[in-house]
Amino acid sequence: MSDINNQVKQDIEEKKPKRVRVKRGKLEAREARMGYFFVLPWIIGTLIFVLIPLGQSFYYMWYNIRITPLGTKFNFVGTGNFTQIWLENPEFPQQLVTYIWQTIVEVPIIVVFALIIAIMLNGKIKAKAFFRLIFFLPVIIVSGPVMNMLVSEGASTIPAMNTQAVINALDTFLPYSVATSIGELFGNMIMVLWYSGVQILIFLSALQKVDPSLYEAAKMDGGSGWECFWKITLPTIKNFILLNAVYTVIFLSSNEQNSLIVMIKNAMFSGTKEKGYGYASAMAWMYSIVVTLIVLLFFLILGSKKDQYDRLVQKRKRMLKREERLSRKIERRGVRNVRKLERARRSHRYKTYDGSGDY
Repeated sequence: MSDINNQVKQDIEEKKPKRVRVKRGKLEAREARMGYFFVLPWIIGTLIFVLIPLGQSFYYMWYNIRITPLGTKFNFVGTGNFTQIWLENPEFPQQLVTYIWQTIVEVPIIVVFALIIAIMLNGKIKAKAFFRLIFFLPVIIVSGPVMNMLVSEGASTIPAMNTQAVINALDTFLPYSVATSIGELFGNMIMVLWYSGVQILIFLSALQKVDPSLYEAAKMDGGSGWECFWKITLPTIKNFILLNAVYTVIFLSSNEQNSLIVMIKNAMFSGTKEKGYGYASAMAWMYSIVVTLIVLLFFLILGSKKDQYDRLVQKRKRMLKREERLSRKIERRGVRNVRKLERARRSHRYKTYDGSGDY
C-alpha cells in the first residue's frame, strides 16, 4: 500500500508546473538602480509641485480662508463654497459649458491639422527642416505675455471673417451655447492652429517608425495612397492620435487664454470675504473633474482595441489557466483518494494481498 501511495504522490509532483527562479544579474541590477536614479528628480518634483499642492487644495475647498495680519484663518463651511459657486456665480456654469463645447470641437481640428502637416513634412520635400521649424516656432514664441499681447492686438483672428454672422447662422439650428463656442472657434482659428506644433512633432516621430516595406507590399498588390493611409498609416499611429488628443485637452485646459483659468485666478486673489483660496479651490476641483471626463471621452472614442493576435493570445492564456485549474483539481482529488485509502487501511475495512494467493 505504501508503494501505491508513493507512486500517486510522485505522479502528482511530476504534473505540478515547476517554477524556475532566475537570479537577477549584476548588470541588470545596476541598470535598475540607474533607472530609479534618473527618475528620482521627476518623482521629487511630482511630490513637491503636484501631490502636495493637490492635497492642500482638496483641504482648502472645505473652508472659507481669510488672510489677516494675525495669520490665516480657516472657517469650515463644508459644501458652502460649491453652493455659492452654482447659486451666486452664474458666470462659472456658463463658462464651463462653453469650455466643454470649445474643447470637443477644437481638439479634433488641432489633431487633424497636425496629422495633415506631419504627413506632408514626412514626404520627400526640400527644406524639410526649415518647414518643421516654421510650424514649431509658434510653440516657443507664442507663450505667456507674448500671447496676451498678440491676442490683444487681434493677431489671433481672421480680419475678414464675420464671427457674429457665423454665430447667427448656427443659432438657427443649434443651441446658443454650442453656436457661440463654434463661432469663437472661427474667431480664434489662427491661435488654435498655433497650438499644433508639439502634435506635429509627435506625429512625425510616429510616421517615421512605420515600416516602409508595408507600403511597398501594399503598392505591389495595387493599393492606392488613400488605401495605404486607412489600412496602414492610421492603424499604426492610432495610439499617437490618442496621445495627441489627451495632450491637446490638457494644454487647452491649462492655457492662460482659458477664461476659466482667469476666473479661478481672480477668485483666488480676490479681497472679498466670500471668495479666496477655498472658493478658488472648489472651482478648480470642479473644473478638473470636467477635464477628466473629457479626457475619458476621447479615450473611449480613440482607445485602441485589441487586434486579432492579441485576442488569440488572451484566449490562449485563458485556456492555460483553465488547464492549470483542472490539474489542481485532479491533484486535490488524487490526494483525497490517497487519504481515503490510508484511512481504509487503518480501519481494516479490506484485506491486503499477502503474495501467497490467499486474501
